Amino acid sequence: MSEQRYRQIRTARANNVGGTIVRTLKYLAKGNAVKLVITGVCIVLSSLTGVISSYFFTPIINDYVVPFIGQENPDLSGFVRMLSIMGIVYACGVIASYTNKKLISVLSTGMLDRLRTDLFRKMQRLPLRFFDTHTHGEMMVFYTNDIDTMRPMVADTLPQLLTTVITLVGCFVMMGVLNFRLMLLVFGMMVIMLLITFFLAKGSRKYFSTLQRGVSNINGYSEEMFSGQKVIKVFCREEETKQGFYKLCDDLYRASVRTNAYASILFPVNGNLAYAAYAMVAVVGASFCIEGSMTLGVLASFLLYVRQFTGPVGTLSQQFNGFMMALAGAERVFNLMDSEPELDYGIIELVNVEKEGDTLKETDRKTHHWAWKVPLETPKYIELKGDVRLQKVTFAYEEGKTVLKDVSLYANAGHKIAFVGSTGAGKTTITNLLNRFYDVDDEKGLITLDGIPIKEIKKDDLRRSIGMVLQDTNLFTGTVMDNIRYGKLDATDEECIAAAKRCNADSFIRRLPNGYQTMLSSNGSNLSQGQRQLLNIARAAVADPPVMILDEATSSIDTHTEKLIEKGMDELMKGRTTFVIAHRLSTVRNADAIMVLEHGEIIERGTHEELLEQKGRYYQLYTGKAELE
Repeated sequence: MSEQRYRQIRTARANNVGGTIVRTLKYLAKGNAVKLVITGVCIVLSSLTGVISSYFFTPIINDYVVPFIGQENPDLSGFVRMLSIMGIVYACGVIASYTNKKLISVLSTGMLDRLRTDLFRKMQRLPLRFFDTHTHGEMMVFYTNDIDTMRPMVADTLPQLLTTVITLVGCFVMMGVLNFRLMLLVFGMMVIMLLITFFLAKGSRKYFSTLQRGVSNINGYSEEMFSGQKVIKVFCREEETKQGFYKLCDDLYRASVRTNAYASILFPVNGNLAYAAYAMVAVVGASFCIEGSMTLGVLASFLLYVRQFTGPVGTLSQQFNGFMMALAGAERVFNLMDSEPELDYGIIELVNVEKEGDTLKETDRKTHHWAWKVPLETPKYIELKGDVRLQKVTFAYEEGKTVLKDVSLYANAGHKIAFVGSTGAGKTTITNLLNRFYDVDDEKGLITLDGIPIKEIKKDDLRRSIGMVLQDTNLFTGTVMDNIRYGKLDATDEECIAAAKRCNADSFIRRLPNGYQTMLSSNGSNLSQGQRQLLNIARAAVADPPVMILDEATSSIDTHTEKLIEKGMDELMKGRTTFVIAHRLSTVRNADAIMVLEHGEIIERGTHEELLEQKGRYYQLYTGKAELE
């Protein structure tokens, strides 16, 4: 499916109010069809009992109240019987209403739980491009504000909508039976109320979407500013930060004014029309009673039906604001659910093998030997060595903004390749492509691993074969041991400790209050930046991948700490294909090949000594005659 077509489908879905409501109901019914049916039956019973009970006033007034006027000892047995029947009807309505409220509360809570779970599961399948273009605050709004706004729509508005439909139809039929001429009068007023509601709903929908985006923008901005408080204070940018927040608040204020203007006007307009309808029916009905074409009991029941007829519309008008907010939130959530996931057409798997001479044999036993399993009639096994090649690769994150231009390079198994260049030269982009965080179009180049195009390898298996240490450290809530084991979930404590020792992290870990069982939280805020990076490196080491990518892995570590881990890193890189991105040129002198990139092109390549002899860009950088931008 083309990207343009995919966006058209998403836009069509986003603009389909009925589709959004139906999809919400499907989530509500998922796994709870019986409860939903019982809830619907209870709503119907509750609505019908209200309609039926109003009719009792006609026989009660006509057959018992009016005839008893002036009598000294009237027979009240029939009157009591009618009141008892009416009481039973009301009691059934109360029970049905209670059951409905109880069940809808359970159903709505379960729906929101499933929706959050499915949304989180969906986010795990989204491509890295999505997370590169959305702030953490924006993403949190989906789980909090957008989903929470759906609760009143499901628990209140939609049941009220069903109640309104049943009540309107029931009252309309009963009013037609009682007096057709008065029914036409009420129907005319109802048409006017519905047209006003439809007009205001249509005009305000875009403003509610704008309001939701405004809330998302404020959350994203707040998250960014809170995480950067130290930088804000260092550069004394508190005032500028406040002004930026005020601007977003002002935008949200304007959107809120527009949306609430529509919502605020709806209820009083419809409420006054309802009162006008009631007054007109009372006056006209009274004239009918005077002329004898209508009884007093019929007028009493009819007036009750008028209140029932206009009441639900007024209730819906009160819920209009919340309903439109919920609709906008649901559309945002479902748009995200419909986002194109990270596609994977790979068929080649990574499997454990045993070597018998030159023959590879797949095994369920964990070994230190891996191979690519090509699914042929007779499976073919290609030993995982870590031979990486890029052939004429051209890539752009955005159309028209090329980041890599016709890049070709190779890394033989076990070689150390270093990338040097200015910021934005394309160094990290190459590593993103190796991991298939982004894919290269077939006509714009080819990337192979052990001679296999990486697009043919399953993404999980490809990434399992490539370890990565990033400049930014990310530690999770848990013990130090848990964070190291994150690189290999089935690793033993001994393997985690051995990995920490190889990276020279063991000594500082043992000095922590509880050693390897020390709890970390808030991204390891109780550790120094260097210590966090050492754990990051140990996590990659325990995974023991044949290919390692070090993206500015030592940039956050002081010179003394860097020297401590260099030996460990050299030991770690032995026998592995390693890609190193570094601004400190002293860390790449022993690389098998150094690639100098500028503006997405490799302008120089060679060993440290060869590049110095060329006296080009690398020579200028190394000797200090030029600096990285």
